[in-house]
Amino acid sequence: MAKIKVSVERIDGTCSLPVHVGDHFYVEDSKLYVPEGMYVCIWALQSMMPIFPILEERDRLEDEHWVKKVKNFSCPDPKGLVQFRLDVID
Repeated sequence: MAKIKVSVERIDGTCSLPVHVGDHFYVEDSKLYVPEGMYVCIWALQSMMPIFPILEERDRLEDEHWVKKVKNFSCPDPKGLVQFRLDVID
Protein backbone atom coordinates (compact mmCIF):
# COMPACT_ATOMS: atom_id res chain seq x y z
CA MET A 1 0.00 0.00 0.00
CA ALA A 2 1.09 3.53 -0.69
CA LYS A 3 1.44 6.34 1.80
CA ILE A 4 -0.43 9.57 1.05
CA LYS A 5 0.86 12.96 2.18
CA VAL A 6 -1.82 15.64 2.42
CA SER A 7 -0.41 19.18 2.57
CA VAL A 8 -1.97 22.60 2.89
CA GLU A 9 -1.05 24.21 -0.42
CA ARG A 10 -3.00 27.48 -0.23
CA ILE A 11 -5.43 29.33 2.02
CA ASP A 12 -7.67 31.64 0.02
CA GLY A 13 -10.09 32.48 2.83
CA THR A 14 -10.23 32.44 6.61
CA CYS A 15 -9.90 29.03 8.26
CA SER A 16 -11.05 28.70 11.88
CA LEU A 17 -8.17 26.31 12.61
CA PRO A 18 -4.58 27.44 13.06
CA VAL A 19 -3.40 25.92 9.77
CA HIS A 20 -0.58 27.24 7.64
CA VAL A 21 0.72 26.57 4.16
CA GLY A 22 2.98 23.54 4.41
CA ASP A 23 1.11 21.88 7.29
CA HIS A 24 0.53 18.23 6.48
CA PHE A 25 -0.59 14.81 7.62
CA TYR A 26 -0.21 11.28 6.31
CA VAL A 27 -2.64 8.48 5.53
CA GLU A 28 -1.25 4.96 5.40
CA ASP A 29 -3.00 1.63 5.66
CA SER A 30 -6.21 3.21 7.02
CA LYS A 31 -4.28 5.15 9.69
CA LEU A 32 -4.05 8.92 10.02
CA TYR A 33 -0.73 10.38 11.19
CA VAL A 34 -0.75 14.03 12.26
CA PRO A 35 2.56 15.63 13.28
CA GLU A 36 2.55 17.18 16.73
CA GLY A 37 1.26 20.74 16.76
CA MET A 38 -0.65 20.42 13.49
CA TYR A 39 -4.38 20.12 12.97
CA VAL A 40 -6.76 18.40 10.57
CA CYS A 41 -10.15 19.90 9.83
CA ILE A 42 -12.75 17.14 10.01
CA TRP A 43 -14.88 18.88 7.36
CA ALA A 44 -12.00 18.86 4.89
CA LEU A 45 -11.06 15.33 5.91
CA GLN A 46 -14.54 13.97 5.24
CA SER A 47 -14.42 15.31 1.68
CA MET A 48 -11.08 13.55 1.03
CA MET A 49 -11.80 10.24 2.76
CA PRO A 50 -13.50 8.46 -0.17
CA ILE A 51 -10.41 8.90 -2.34
CA PHE A 52 -7.80 7.60 0.16
CA PRO A 53 -8.45 3.85 -0.25
CA ILE A 54 -8.42 4.21 -4.03
CA LEU A 55 -5.16 6.20 -4.02
CA GLU A 56 -3.52 3.67 -1.70
CA GLU A 57 -4.24 0.95 -4.26
CA ARG A 58 -3.49 3.09 -7.33
CA ASP A 59 -0.96 0.59 -8.72
CA ARG A 60 -3.89 -1.69 -9.49
CA LEU A 61 -5.68 0.99 -11.53
CA GLU A 62 -5.46 1.42 -15.28
CA ASP A 63 -3.03 4.15 -16.37
CA GLU A 64 -5.81 6.40 -17.67
CA HIS A 65 -7.97 6.12 -14.54
CA TRP A 66 -9.06 9.56 -13.30
CA VAL A 67 -8.02 8.81 -9.71
CA LYS A 68 -4.36 8.75 -10.71
CA LYS A 69 -4.75 12.39 -11.77
CA VAL A 70 -6.25 13.62 -8.47
CA LYS A 71 -3.76 15.95 -6.79
CA ASN A 72 -5.84 18.70 -5.18
CA PHE A 73 -8.82 19.03 -2.89
CA SER A 74 -10.64 22.05 -1.52
CA CYS A 75 -12.10 22.31 1.94
CA PRO A 76 -15.90 22.36 1.60
CA ASP A 77 -16.12 25.41 3.91
CA PRO A 78 -16.79 28.37 1.61
CA LYS A 79 -15.19 30.75 4.13
CA GLY A 80 -12.00 28.75 4.63
CA LEU A 81 -11.13 27.95 1.03
CA VAL A 82 -8.16 25.84 2.11
CA GLN A 83 -6.55 24.04 -0.82
CA PHE A 84 -4.86 20.70 -0.13
CA ARG A 85 -2.38 18.74 -2.22
CA LEU A 86 -2.36 14.93 -2.19
CA ASP A 87 0.92 13.22 -2.96
CA VAL A 88 1.27 9.45 -3.14
CA ILE A 89 4.57 8.30 -1.66
CA ASP A 90 5.67 4.81 -2.64
